[in-house]
Amino acid sequence: MFANRRSAGRQLAARLQQLREEKPVVLALPRGGVPVGFEIAEGLDAPLDIVLVRKIGVPWQPELALGAVVDGADPQVIINDILAAELAIDQNYITSETARQLEEIERRRKVYLGDRPPVPLAGRTVIVVDDGIATGSTVRTALLAIGRAGAAKIVLAVPVAPEGALEELREGVDEIICLSTPNPFLAVGAHYAEFGQLEDADVISLLEERHRRIAHAGERPTRVRPALP
Repeated sequence: MFANRRSAGRQLAARLQQLREEKPVVLALPRGGVPVGFEIAEGLDAPLDIVLVRKIGVPWQPELALGAVVDGADPQVIINDILAAELAIDQNYITSETARQLEEIERRRKVYLGDRPPVPLAGRTVIVVDDGIATGSTVRTALLAIGRAGAAKIVLAVPVAPEGALEELREGVDEIICLSTPNPFLAVGAHYAEFGQLEDADVISLLEERHRRIAHAGERPTRVRPALP
């Protein structure tokens, strides 16, 4: 049982200290992953960004995922080509729906981050964070897209998840850090003492606070040690 998301994030940060020298990027899935990611970014002195995933549904059955769009400096589109062929999905639909979801991603990113561009991932160590995993479908899509974006190393960090879901995600990452794998696994929120609904304002506040601290650290003058006589 975790006290709250930020407490869980501090525990994860302690387990991830070996990555500090790699100058990682922390990518959180909003909304719930942002408080966890904030504490990890604080603990590792790393930039904090978000990763937004939008499903591309089958036209007559929107809940059935045909693919997904994942944002970033180079947004990635992932389509299940086998399913598209089986259902004879028109390419024009895929193109137009992809564009629509990219627009929605851009709208949401501006809500959360304003005009700040995505943090480049190519060649970087990327820590992907959520407040917990149930089925892992959204995280799986994000991991695949982050790999395609050129991340050199991908670490998945979550407070709680079922072991079965983690096993299905191992192929897409270099390392998984999970603090708790309860059995039986209940809903993610059942493993927190405090698991309130987060608002966009909460996410914006944390992202802005981390951005300010990164900017302030960059402005600090470097101390030059005087030469010994």
